[in-house]
Amino acid sequence: MAIDGDSYVKKIFDPILPGSKDWPVVQLSKDRKQFIESVINESIKVITAAHADSGSLKEEIEQTRFKETLRVKQNPWNVDPDDDPAFWSGIKARLLKTSNSDIEMHKDSINAILHEIVARYANEIRGNFRPSRYKMTRTIVKFGFKRLLNASRVKGFASIWSNKVTLQDKIQITGEFEQLRTLAKKGTVILVPTHFSNLDSILIGWVIHALGLPPFIYGAGLNLFNIGLFAYFMNSLGAYKVDRRKKNFIYLETLKTYSKMATIKGCHSLFFPGGTRSRSGKIEKKLKLGLLGSAMEAQRHSLQHGGNEEANKVFVVPVVINYHFVLEAPALINNYLQSKGQERYYVENDSFSNSYKILMFLFKFFTKGSDISVSIGKGLDLLGNYVDAEGNSIDKKGRFINVADYFISQGNVTADLQREREYTRMLGEVIVKEFHRNNHVFSSHLAAFTAFEILKKRYSHLDLYDLLRVSKEDSTIGYEEFRNSFEVALQHIYQLNNEGKVGIASHLRGDLNEVIDHGLYNMGMYHSKRPLLKNKQGDLISNDLNTLFYYHNRLSGYGLENAI
Repeated sequence: MAIDGDSYVKKIFDPILPGSKDWPVVQLSKDRKQFIESVINESIKVITAAHADSGSLKEEIEQTRFKETLRVKQNPWNVDPDDDPAFWSGIKARLLKTSNSDIEMHKDSINAILHEIVARYANEIRGNFRPSRYKMTRTIVKFGFKRLLNASRVKGFASIWSNKVTLQDKIQITGEFEQLRTLAKKGTVILVPTHFSNLDSILIGWVIHALGLPPFIYGAGLNLFNIGLFAYFMNSLGAYKVDRRKKNFIYLETLKTYSKMATIKGCHSLFFPGGTRSRSGKIEKKLKLGLLGSAMEAQRHSLQHGGNEEANKVFVVPVVINYHFVLEAPALINNYLQSKGQERYYVENDSFSNSYKILMFLFKFFTKGSDISVSIGKGLDLLGNYVDAEGNSIDKKGRFINVADYFISQGNVTADLQREREYTRMLGEVIVKEFHRNNHVFSSHLAAFTAFEILKKRYSHLDLYDLLRVSKEDSTIGYEEFRNSFEVALQHIYQLNNEGKVGIASHLRGDLNEVIDHGLYNMGMYHSKRPLLKNKQGDLISNDLNTLFYYHNRLSGYGLENAI
């Protein structure tokens, strides 16, 4: 079945839970102190179970202390607590004292230190959801986006108060949005979107509102709280904080436990399984499985203690976000190339670093008139099976199955971490396939892919880094050559769409020259160096091959390179 972009949400849905007191996240917020205490206790239980003796646990704490001390010295952020250096220095001193204590005192001291570290992490991670601030923030976001949109689409900035154009015309929500609304009534939903821009969290928040869904909790990168504008919105929306600098076992287990316990409490959530923004511009292929694993544990826990699969079922819904251009693209691709090329590549700074830049981006984004699509995939269970409109799991042979059966051993639902890790790995593979299937090809993506593939074939004797250094004169592409290759690639996309392997934006169906012009106009319109444009002779040139490579990568994985 073809996946097309012609049909999308054109209204704001009525809330599925009109009263905020019925929102699961509100119930969690009311019991915040008790909830955090349960996260601390469960985290300690998991961590101590992984370390059979106090000596092993002490080594884990020492490793954590060492890594955290390095983080404080080498990579501090403004959002970090002022007492970070003193805290970890104190932990070091207390660890030294335990060496001189007897066995029982040693054990008690180590457990006390662990509790203090986990409590610090849990209170850092926790969200701060407030219904009144949530509603106010939602109104601000909706109002601001709408005003900018109308200023761009009606008669310039003077029409900022017009209501002729809606956000639904700008942000096109496609796919299985009706099913998503149904699943949110029947169980707990985990949204797993692709991740390309720092704007993704705010965008998904608006989509959740537009679909009439109750608030979702979500993990936001702690780095976003360095930026005043984002910090306000994240705190108001109840985001819990994820610090990707912290790679130690104790922190990661505390983070996973927070997510697991919130899911058990019935809170819908979203997290970006890619872990961070795609540096290369590619749709994620390798996912971070930790938080998916926490959802798996929550599903098993609910089956063990709830007794009713249908009332406690966890659904995973993939979401693909499409932009014509990404503000951070030059910085992201430079970071990617540096990590791959090491000393062969030099990075120029182009950061998404403060509120002013974000506000300017929002204004430019809306006034340029470039569209966004958010494609909602079909719901999955935790085994990676599709679910129907009622939330029933269906295996690959079309048979209804009971998810609880996959957690049963010797007649009972049991914990088996090795088994659950394998289920999580399988689920991750399915999500990656769904990302590619639900992706919507934009004209800008196809134009970038075509141009860069022409250059790759022209200079097949060069490696990637030498190709990126080719001069503007040597990278010029004649329009007819480009047009012919673009048409071949477009036909290949049509075929994939007919086979249900990718979606296409409605603007791809039209006069070929107009489609090309649409792609060139939208690609990188905000960047100071345009990645692809026409010169005075009508041929194609690039002012930034790195960023052209970034946008090209969006269509990796579809075999298009063989068609050009």
